[in-house]
Amino acid sequence: MTMGTLNIKVTRPYKKDKYTIGKMYLDGKYFCDTLEDKDRGLTSDMTVSEIKQIKVKHETAIPTGVYEIDMDTVSPKFQNRSWAIPYRGKVPRLVDVKGFTGVLIHVANKPEELSGCIAVGENKIVGGLSESTITFHKLMCKLIDAHQAGDKIILTIE
Repeated sequence: MTMGTLNIKVTRPYKKDKYTIGKMYLDGKYFCDTLEDKDRGLTSDMTVSEIKQIKVKHETAIPTGVYEIDMDTVSPKFQNRSWAIPYRGKVPRLVDVKGFTGVLIHVANKPEELSGCIAVGENKIVGGLSESTITFHKLMCKLIDAHQAGDKIILTIE
């Protein structure tokens, strides 16, 4: 069996004062909208000290760049949430995000529910998401299928 790659891309077309609305694509096809904290222009080319000078804790989107997704880590914060229980508390975690720890893709409707993480859903309300839980479950089905097939899961944020 050859290892493949599931390529996820997040673009950030709507950068607002307190949040960022993005678009998520799986292997080039639009999948859903995303919600992140404020984009402060961080990039993965920056040093950790440069990132820490700009970052506002719990209010900053992660640097643009390419990240591997780990599907085997249980989230201590979310493991008992109803939407995480079907996956035994395992939530997609981004690996090696400069200046950040524990960056996840998870359910959220408002930027206050994020801390550098990425929420998925439908951007039908100003500054937030609806259908986040349903969208998360659809995404998890795709990620679990790729993971079980032995594929790498790569997330690119532009």
